[in-house]
Amino acid sequence: MGMARNVLGLSIASALLSAAGGAWAQKGETVKIGWVDPLSGLMAPVGQNQIKSFQFIAEHFNKNNPAGVKFEMVPIDNKLSPQESINAVKSLIDQGVRYIVQGNGSGAALAIMDAVAKHNERNPGKELVYLNYAAVDPDLTNSKCNYWHFRLDADTSMKMEALTTFMKEQADIKKVYLINQNYAHGQQVSRYAKENLARKRSDIQVVGDDLHPLAQVRDFAPYVAKIKASGADTVITGNWGSDLTLLVKAAHDAGLDVKFYTYYAGVTGTPTALGATAAGKVFVVAYANSNMPGEVGKLGDQFKAKFNDDYYTLATYHAFAMLSSAMAQAKTTDPAKVARTMEGLRFKSFNGDVEMRKSDHQLQQPLYVTVWKKADTKNPYSVENTGYNFQTVKYYDSYVSSTPTSCDMKRPGTP
Repeated sequence: MGMARNVLGLSIASALLSAAGGAWAQKGETVKIGWVDPLSGLMAPVGQNQIKSFQFIAEHFNKNNPAGVKFEMVPIDNKLSPQESINAVKSLIDQGVRYIVQGNGSGAALAIMDAVAKHNERNPGKELVYLNYAAVDPDLTNSKCNYWHFRLDADTSMKMEALTTFMKEQADIKKVYLINQNYAHGQQVSRYAKENLARKRSDIQVVGDDLHPLAQVRDFAPYVAKIKASGADTVITGNWGSDLTLLVKAAHDAGLDVKFYTYYAGVTGTPTALGATAAGKVFVVAYANSNMPGEVGKLGDQFKAKFNDDYYTLATYHAFAMLSSAMAQAKTTDPAKVARTMEGLRFKSFNGDVEMRKSDHQLQQPLYVTVWKKADTKNPYSVENTGYNFQTVKYYDSYVSSTPTSCDMKRPGTP
């Protein structure tokens, strides 16, 4: 999961084509991409925005991409369920889909990763590739890493590395409260926050550490009361969707005067809940901001004009940029050969130079820390038509946020 508006220039696509030696062996092929994420339940608004984002950027790339292929999205509602995700993979295989994208929920991500790996082991020559655009549990590219899985978002450890590097310099932070969703991602946010703060600012007190059910809580007032009672001046949360929107609303209703350091305050519904009172108080760590320059800004404006919605999941662009580049270089759409080409692939993207690290298939990319502020001449975009947006206070190069991996990658054909 990520925020903002994005894109990689057509001139870069042309350069990739030239670098691939004019490889148009697969020109005109249709590449079906299965999308497996929630379209029902409390997280439905997020999923609806993201499938529109994938379809919109697929249309953009279909006009011009290095491989000359056509991308077609095949969406399936997984209801945020790991079991439903496995069923979706089976359905997509039956439909001849060889590429799968998913991002909402690390539990579903792990289920898809396992299902893809088992299928590929049993069906050589009919492999699937799984592109993870937003599930950020570090274990997915560490202890549980798999050759057929490629992550396009920055993982929790990378984001927390950048976020706490920024927080280290904020003298007003004395007492921190952690509140997160009770599944892999939220647990990891809590863990890495505590580890990083202890290492960088040992004077900061962690005065609370709550975990709550994912996408089930409708009233966060009891949690906000605990935050208020703790004397915290700062909250760190990896919450997303309804779990952040409702937390922010409850904090506003209770008059809770703290700063929020978040991963996903730009995701559907939350910006509207922030409003004017949150200006200067809500921070986001992400791989972009609300006012990206160049073609990214133009695409975001086009998306807004078409859907009256914000284009914040930049990894949709990474997905098509990486796939079409790899297909051009491999001169095929065959997933096994494309996967081999994506390993170690480097390309210039909307947020700088990025690389799909070969050792663990984790994209290495720069990160931004942004703050919620009133739109102005320099930063004009209006997020969710609020008149506010997330403006950059710090940009970190890839090497700052990069974290080591324990992945012991098992590649096809090796014991």
